[in-house]
Amino acid sequence: MIPPRVRWTAALLALPLALAATSCAPQEPEPSAQPTPSASAPVIAEPEPEQSVEPGADAEVDPTCETIIATSIVTEFERIGWTSREEPFYVGSTELEDGLRCMWADFDAPASDNLQIFGWSPIDEQATRSAQTELVGQGWIREEAAEGVYVTENPETIIAPDENGYGITYLFGDGWVTVADTKQGLVLIEWPPPAS
Repeated sequence: MIPPRVRWTAALLALPLALAATSCAPQEPEPSAQPTPSASAPVIAEPEPEQSVEPGADAEVDPTCETIIATSIVTEFERIGWTSREEPFYVGSTELEDGLRCMWADFDAPASDNLQIFGWSPIDEQATRSAQTELVGQGWIREEAAEGVYVTENPETIIAPDENGYGITYLFGDGWVTVADTKQGLVLIEWPPPAS
């Protein structure tokens, strides 16, 4: 049986792929079957692409649990009764004070692994090196990629992996770091917003 967190993450990850596929589709719309909702994981309808922050906003916006991921995902979480809980952003033992880590779940329900974690923080080069060294020293796996450096938890300690076997994963970019409960979940983070 596939854990609820993996099914939920897979459903959320299918959304950007579906949107990308439809952008190349012919002009005439074809009917598509809607997925059947399951009891343990919400099904996200095919929303129109949107921005988390209003375009043309001149004021600098601080990241929040509602703005670091797409508005359509926030709406779906709220529809199924999930709320967010803001937590300090830690990389290993280091707290990144300007960062934000959000846990989305139904906090009124009995405790379970049916939740999602998303986080973002600015980080300098020295803190990046130090954080990666600490995590790798604890058995985490470091992988370089075009979009940055992934550091993911040791496969032997993963509680709820994604379909590729990844659990909690950090992505270090140029001056920033993101975190999600799975590597696949990182694609749902849309922070910082595109410049208008």
